[in-house]
Amino acid sequence: MLIVSAPSGSGKSTIVNWLMQEHPELKLYFSISCTSRAPRGTEQNGVEYFFLTPKEFKEKIANDEFLEYEEVYENRFYGTLKAQVENQRSAGQNVVFDVDVKGGINIKKFYGDDALSLFIQPPSVEELRRRLEGRGTDTAEAIEQRLAKAEYEMTFAPQFDSIIVNDNLEAAKQETLQVVKAFLG
Repeated sequence: MLIVSAPSGSGKSTIVNWLMQEHPELKLYFSISCTSRAPRGTEQNGVEYFFLTPKEFKEKIANDEFLEYEEVYENRFYGTLKAQVENQRSAGQNVVFDVDVKGGINIKKFYGDDALSLFIQPPSVEELRRRLEGRGTDTAEAIEQRLAKAEYEMTFAPQFDSIIVNDNLEAAKQETLQVVKAFLG
């Protein structure tokens, strides 16, 4: 299993998507998470997410069925079911978790040496600011919130098995590939 966490704007999704598309020999497949939000656009139950009602989500929490979960807003939950991960592992898939820092730490604690945890780190908060501003998708206020969260998240980096500093995307991709290949053996 591969756990990948990073502050927003670090290049995590770019690196993970590259690994999955360009290196099919690694047999990497995203874990399919649950959410209590409604499907968006063409999203399908069991493909992008498992869509649950808030009541169903809370019942699964009470039954300790999640590896990790978070209530992002009131009654807006996201989480990873233990049974879903085991189904994917049984099918021979190397499961990829693209999760927040706390979720990544929780999954690593649960699976221990069966999981590799990677933290994708921007070279600096200033570079992260430049990237977020360059996207042109967030308000100045949202960027400040993301930067504050990023600074906090970066304090957790030492709890991960490997830290990949993404100051050069191609180099970060290659370093990630080498670390993952060594782990999968």
